Amino acid sequence: MARCREKKSIGHLLNEKDLQTVDPRTDPTRWRLLDERGRQTWHYLQSDQELKQWPQSIADRYFLNLPTGLPSLPKAHTPLHSAQNAITYFSQLQLPPGNWGCEYGGPLFLLPGLVIAWYVTKTPVPEYISIEIRRYLFARQNPVDGGWGLHIEGESSVFGTAMNYVTLRLLGASEEDSRIIHARGKLHQLGGAVNGPHWAKFWLSVLGCMEPEAVNPVPPDLWLLPDWVPIAPWRWWIHMRQVYLPMSYIVSKGFRCPLTPLTRQLREELYTQPYASINFASHRNSISSADNYHPKSMFLNFVNRLLVGIWNPYLRTDFIRRRAEQWTWDLIRHENENTDFSSLAPVNGPMNFLASYIHDGPDSYSVERHRQRMHDFLWVKDEGMLMNGTNGVQTWDTALLVQAVVAAGLAEDPQWRPMLIKALEFLDDQQIREDCREQDVCYRQRRKGAWAFSTREQGYTVSDCTSEALKSVLLLQRLPGFPKLVSDERIKDAIDTLLTMQNASGGFASYEPIRGSQYLEYLNAAEVFGRIMIEYDYPECTTAVVTALSLFSRHHDTSYRKAEIEKTISRAVAWILKDQRKDGSWYGSWGICFTYAGMFALESLASVGRNYSNDARVALACKFFLDRQMADGGWGESYKSCTDGVYTPHEKSQVVQTCWVIIALLEAGYPDREPIEKAVRMVMGRQMEDGSWMQEAIEGIFNKSCMISYPNYKFIFPIKALGMFAKRFGDVEIQ
Repeated sequence: MARCREKKSIGHLLNEKDLQTVDPRTDPTRWRLLDERGRQTWHYLQSDQELKQWPQSIADRYFLNLPTGLPSLPKAHTPLHSAQNAITYFSQLQLPPGNWGCEYGGPLFLLPGLVIAWYVTKTPVPEYISIEIRRYLFARQNPVDGGWGLHIEGESSVFGTAMNYVTLRLLGASEEDSRIIHARGKLHQLGGAVNGPHWAKFWLSVLGCMEPEAVNPVPPDLWLLPDWVPIAPWRWWIHMRQVYLPMSYIVSKGFRCPLTPLTRQLREELYTQPYASINFASHRNSISSADNYHPKSMFLNFVNRLLVGIWNPYLRTDFIRRRAEQWTWDLIRHENENTDFSSLAPVNGPMNFLASYIHDGPDSYSVERHRQRMHDFLWVKDEGMLMNGTNGVQTWDTALLVQAVVAAGLAEDPQWRPMLIKALEFLDDQQIREDCREQDVCYRQRRKGAWAFSTREQGYTVSDCTSEALKSVLLLQRLPGFPKLVSDERIKDAIDTLLTMQNASGGFASYEPIRGSQYLEYLNAAEVFGRIMIEYDYPECTTAVVTALSLFSRHHDTSYRKAEIEKTISRAVAWILKDQRKDGSWYGSWGICFTYAGMFALESLASVGRNYSNDARVALACKFFLDRQMADGGWGESYKSCTDGVYTPHEKSQVVQTCWVIIALLEAGYPDREPIEKAVRMVMGRQMEDGSWMQEAIEGIFNKSCMISYPNYKFIFPIKALGMFAKRFGDVEIQ
């Protein structure tokens, strides 16, 4: 059995008395964001000499909520002036490579996996990092019940509370801290850590704070199934298979960190009864109702009983185990190499780190490289240090900003040309130029010509990121005065990749075409997420591809793969119409929720000439929005729409969501100016003197239940909406 030595140095940064009074914090003026071709890492400068050599930028100060020194701007009385004020501010946040950065936070289950991986691999944690992670988690603790949820706006759960409790304790928080006592009370009220979901039980078992008998099986043997088998893991959604790949390897290897004084103490803190008295095997399926968003199916429970009772003890030979472990390790190694150890995301990243530690040893290159890469996921803000949902949103936000400025009619303004050229240079640099090594062996989608969500190094094709980046390149390179950086050949590479991604339904998914049946959801063991086992068609992704293909075929190359592109667009639009609900709405899977998806769907329909005046389906979609306009002219939708599948209004209108609806109505050609102008008035009324907007409710979503932040949206979509309004109705004064 793989083991780790007791880690003696982690945490315990201050004495208990200090922790119970005023939380320490680092000096925010010493933090710097380094952006190396999109790779973003935060650094804490120790000496005054370093401070002189590396001054804090406006963007650094903005992210840390320090005074930026940016001036107040003349008050905007017209939409275009308001958009220009926003660009004036946002342009100051552009980073040296040409992209924009931001926190991509919200989920509260990411930091625990990283901190546990640090602990069991004996990775030194600098004091300034421990301090800031503690600050963030305490800042996001529920002030009423003391717990944490799945995400920052969610209700307290065992997953959030148990895992963040452990994280704080590993980083030095005292068990006598009043907030820790409060959290422990909430955890016990929820039944203790035995009621956590599968992923929580896995990490607690790795840490030695839960017996492995409580963890439902994660057999790497599944990876030995022939590819034609309907449940073979290559058919799963990329995030699901890349999480269960290292998880299965770690479990099969039997890795558990030996007990330390701290983990012995945690064993007694996490449960409602003495650790030694718990029958952990009886709790494999125990789960709190607060965590059980997607209950395990009867079929999965039956399979788990077979694995525990028959397969593992009687049929799983050493030969099968060794083959399964070797093959899963080979696939992990491919993931390491194809992403330069940055990994798909921050869930599988720490797991790949631990798997490398087990296989290659603590002093190996792979372990050291993973240690370095973990910092790519960390982000510092005024509340402390959090873990982003990926290694950033660099390509996505940069592409959307470019399109916003173009849509506003401001791209040819010489004032903004340097900013846009830098953005174009970044997109040029981030296009992926080659496919993965042994692409078919590791079940990867074609990626030559694609763009990833974050960076080229991360290296995963995403249909909508490729489409939005391609549109931005095409839009800028056709304007006078802009360099042609991305060649026709590379543009065609992007088209070729997009044409491989359409599903049989006509729609488009995210990372790859749908590979498996929806029946695979009966094997969903994650419990806290829905629609996670396979890819699905999304109106957002489908629209992005439709509009990219349309722009290419109409304005760039009218002959290249013309028939295929026309057929692809026709089938995609047919799917978008089929996906529309009877009330005129579309369900969104990547933003909240019906508001977000409706904006995309109406954009795709407009691109093929379907609008309010000639299409009853478009008119119905407009009615859906107008029926939900709030008294102040805005729109506001709660994240509960995502979890419940029914439109749920937010208690207050939201600037970002209001702009989504403005864009949707303008794309649809809705003829009545009055409700749109009322919404524009609300957006302009909330603009700050410096051209920015305050951060409001969370904007994004994934897997139906977890919210995630897109703070740059409060610049991008107002710029686009206000500019589009001015182009449609004139740059009139808004009273």
